[in-house]
Amino acid sequence: MNSKSYNENSSFPTLSVLNLTSSLYIKGKWKPIIQNINFEIKPGETLAVVGESGSGKSVTALSIMRLLEERTSKITGKILLDGQDILSLPLKKMHKIRGNKIGMIFQEPMSSLNPVLTIGEQISEVLIYHKGISKAQAKKETIELLEKVYIPNAKRRFHEYPHQFSGGMCQRVMIVMSLAMHPKLLIADEPTTSLDVTIQNQIINLLKTLQEEYNISILFITHDMGIVAEVADHIAVMYEGNIVENAPTSKSHHYKQALLSTTPRLGSMKNKIWPQKFPTVDITTDTIKEGVSIKNTIKNKDDPIISVKNLTTYFDVQSGFFRRKIGSIYAVQNVSFDLYQGETLSIVGESGSGKSTTGRSIIRLIEPNSGSVIINGCNILTLDRSSLRTIRRSIQMVFQNPLASLNPSMSIGASIIEPFLEHKLGTKIEAIDKAAEILTRVGLKKDMMKRFPHQFSGGQRQRICIARCLILDPKVIIADESVSALDSSIKVQVCNLLMELQESLGISYIFITHDMSVTEKISHRVAVMRLGEIVEIGSRAQIFQNPQHPYTNKLLMSIPTFDLSQRNIKKNLLADEIANPIRPINYQPPERQHKEVEPGHIVQLDHATVS
Repeated sequence: MNSKSYNENSSFPTLSVLNLTSSLYIKGKWKPIIQNINFEIKPGETLAVVGESGSGKSVTALSIMRLLEERTSKITGKILLDGQDILSLPLKKMHKIRGNKIGMIFQEPMSSLNPVLTIGEQISEVLIYHKGISKAQAKKETIELLEKVYIPNAKRRFHEYPHQFSGGMCQRVMIVMSLAMHPKLLIADEPTTSLDVTIQNQIINLLKTLQEEYNISILFITHDMGIVAEVADHIAVMYEGNIVENAPTSKSHHYKQALLSTTPRLGSMKNKIWPQKFPTVDITTDTIKEGVSIKNTIKNKDDPIISVKNLTTYFDVQSGFFRRKIGSIYAVQNVSFDLYQGETLSIVGESGSGKSTTGRSIIRLIEPNSGSVIINGCNILTLDRSSLRTIRRSIQMVFQNPLASLNPSMSIGASIIEPFLEHKLGTKIEAIDKAAEILTRVGLKKDMMKRFPHQFSGGQRQRICIARCLILDPKVIIADESVSALDSSIKVQVCNLLMELQESLGISYIFITHDMSVTEKISHRVAVMRLGEIVEIGSRAQIFQNPQHPYTNKLLMSIPTFDLSQRNIKKNLLADEIANPIRPINYQPPERQHKEVEPGHIVQLDHATVS
C-alpha cells in the first residue's frame, strides 16, 4: 500500500508498534529493558502509556525515535509510521523524520533547551533545517507559532533566553518546536510532571487544541492517572518492561481501576475529620489496601509550636555596570500563621507564589527582612548563629530533590549520623545504633547503611533524607515539595510514611506543595499563597469545600478530573503567567483587609467574593 492511500483512510493507524524489544549492553551482557511491546495509535487519537519509574515508558519512546545509543543498544521488531518501518531506515533518513513527521516533548523543558541560544534562534533552526527557508521567513513563522501557544509579547520574547522564561512558558516553547513541522505523531514524555497544577492544566488544554486543529496522534507518557483520564482515548499500562494492559480509557479493567483508586481525587475527603492515608495497590496480586484515617495527633490548640507574624523577605534587583539597585522582589509579604504540635499545615500555590521562600525564611536558610518566628518562646530572627544552630535541632527541612540533598561520596549511614555527631548528641556507636533504628522506622533495612545514594531509588532516597532529619528528634519538619518529583506510587508511600511518623512521634509538618490532591489527604489546615501573600487560610474542609478567594477556586479547578463525562468541558482558568514580581525602590507591602468567614477560616478581601 502506498503512503497516499494509507493516509487517506483514517482507519489506518498513524503508528503501529509490533513486537518491539529493546536491550541495553550492561556489564558484558544484553539486558532486555522492554519486551514484545505492541500497540497502535490512529489519527487524532491519544494513547497514554502509564507505569511506575523504571517500567520502560521512556525507553519505549526513545526506541520509537531511535534515540538510544546505537553501540550499546539493540532494537528488534517493527515500528510502522504511516505504514513505513522506520526501524529499517538508515540513520540519515531518520534525522529527517524526527521533527518532521515525529515530534517529541521531554519532561524537563529547561534541560531540553540550549541555554546559550535565544528561544527564537532555537525554533528558527528547526524550520530552516526541515523547510530550507530563509532566516527572515523562519523568524516570521516562529513569532506566529509563539503567539499560537499564547506566549505574550512574542516579538520581544523571540530574542530572550530560556532562563528568562517560566517553566510553563519553556514547555510551551518545546511544544512549538515539536509541532513546528505539523508532525503526524507527537511523543510527550512526562510533559507536565515538573509543572504546578494550573500551568499543567494550561499545557494539557493547549495540546488538546493543537491536536484537534492538526489531527495529530499523541503518545502521552505519564505516571499521573488523573491526567490520563483527562487526555487519553486508550491506556497502555507498563510494568517491568511489558505492557500488562491495553484498553480504551472508558473500559473498566481491573489493574487500571486499581491504579485510579490509589490516586487522590478532589472531594474524596468530604466528611472526614482527620488526614487519611492513601490506598496502596499490589501489582502482583492486583489487590488494594484501603487508606485509613490517622488518629487525632494535634495537642494543645492554645499553645502553637511555631508562631509566624508578618514575615517579609525580599531580594534586591540590580542592573547596569555599577550594579545599581532598581527595585526589589518581594517573595514573602506579611505572612502570618500558627502551627500546633502534631498538626500538618500545607502551604499551596503556583510556582513563584513564595511557598519555598517562606519555608526557608522560617529557619533562616534565607534571611528574612522583617517579622518574627517564635519557637519555644524565642524569636528565631533575632538569634545569634550559635543559638540558631541549637534551635534548628527542633526544626528540620526535607527538600524536593533527595539526590541533591545527599553527599554522593558518603554512605547513607554516614549521612544520617552526621548531624547527630555535629550536635554532639552522643558517641559514634550510639549514633550508628540510632540510625539503624530510624532506617527501620522509615521502611529501609539497617544493612543498607554502607550503600551510597546512587544505589537507591528516588523514593528510597527521600526516606533517607527523612531519616537524617529524624535522628535529631525534631518537633517540626518543613517538607518543601518533598514528593513532587516522585511517581504516583512512590509519592503515596512517602506521604503515608509522613503520616505514620506524625502518629507515632507527634511531629508537626509545614507541607509545601503545588499538588492540591495530595494536600487534601495529608493536611489538617491549608494556607493558600499568591504573589508572596497568604490569600486564604483555614481547615482542610473549609478550603476544599467552601473556598472564598478566586485564586483558591482557580487552583481547585485545575485538578485533573476522573469523570470521563467532564473531560471535554472547558475550564474557566486564567491563562496568564505569574505577574512581574519586581517592585520599585521604597515599595512597602500594602495593608490588606481580611475577614474571618467562620472560626479559623480567614480570607484576604482584595479581589475575594466572600459568601
